[in-house]
Amino acid sequence: MAMKINKALPSPQELKAEYPLSDKLRELKCRRDEEIRKVFSGESGKFAVIIGPCSADNEDSVCEYVNRLSRLNEKVSERLILIPRIYTNKPRTTGEGYKGMLHQPDPDKAPDLYAGILAIRRMHLRAMEESGLTGADEMLYPENRSYLDDILSYEAIGARSVENQQHRLTASGMDIPVGMKNPTSGDLSVMLNSIVAAQHRHRFIYRGMDVTTDGNELAHAILRGGVDKYGMNIPNYHYEDCVRLLDLYEKKELKNPAVIIDTNHSNSSKAYKEQIRIVREILHSRKMNSGLRTLIKGVMVESYLEEGRQDIGGNMVYGRSITDPCIGWEDTEKLIMKIAEEC
Repeated sequence: MAMKINKALPSPQELKAEYPLSDKLRELKCRRDEEIRKVFSGESGKFAVIIGPCSADNEDSVCEYVNRLSRLNEKVSERLILIPRIYTNKPRTTGEGYKGMLHQPDPDKAPDLYAGILAIRRMHLRAMEESGLTGADEMLYPENRSYLDDILSYEAIGARSVENQQHRLTASGMDIPVGMKNPTSGDLSVMLNSIVAAQHRHRFIYRGMDVTTDGNELAHAILRGGVDKYGMNIPNYHYEDCVRLLDLYEKKELKNPAVIIDTNHSNSSKAYKEQIRIVREILHSRKMNSGLRTLIKGVMVESYLEEGRQDIGGNMVYGRSITDPCIGWEDTEKLIMKIAEEC
């Protein structure tokens, strides 16, 4: 056979029993979920900043980053809600390369998914306990979200997954905001169809069970740019792009129209410093159009302790990305304070 079983993995119930959510953290998540829900429902005028490393590759550096973010959150909490990116799965276009902590809890060692499942739950719990913030992750594998569904306050479905039926239907059973990215082609109709699917009720097979979902009214768009047939990046964060999305939302008659704008990836051509300029342009667009001020709920930024990126190997810099390049902490702090000032 071309596939072999390496190891049986624990069920979500077993993992949660081994690493439980304390009453204190459960109350924290309830408070944070309600605060974030109000942003996406329009009940709150706060601006969401979903920010953090491209991939959560090291527990200590990720938790240090989130703790710094927590201290910054205290200064801006009247106007912003900061949601740390703690992304433990990495989609790979060709299937090659580092696939995130779920696969390799130690990037220098061979994949170990059993150790990875334990590591990502421990890291999310530690980040919550130390910072008082709840985080965001990407739903790369729909069945795996059950290992973290009692922890996360925001999830994103990536550009390579957004057209997949299982992702869409699983999103319909979530009770937190879920962002649907436009696909790598930039096709907005695919993204909007995914939002329609996620906002409706469904019955399907999930983890070997026959399940029914209620629909997720907080499913929304994420604009991340696209790539044309020649491999050229096509950004979609400009004023005209946002106005077009607003018009499409109105025609679809979707609930809670909302968009988060991803400032990296094909919007920046991965020129990570461009994220700072892109955020400022987005804020300007919101000021120029009351409809966009309501529609654009926040931004997504890739940021870490140290700017840039590095390859996996010897003499690695603590807190520098091993996947896409990120802005560093000094720029991050200035950017967040600037967003709070202009929102």
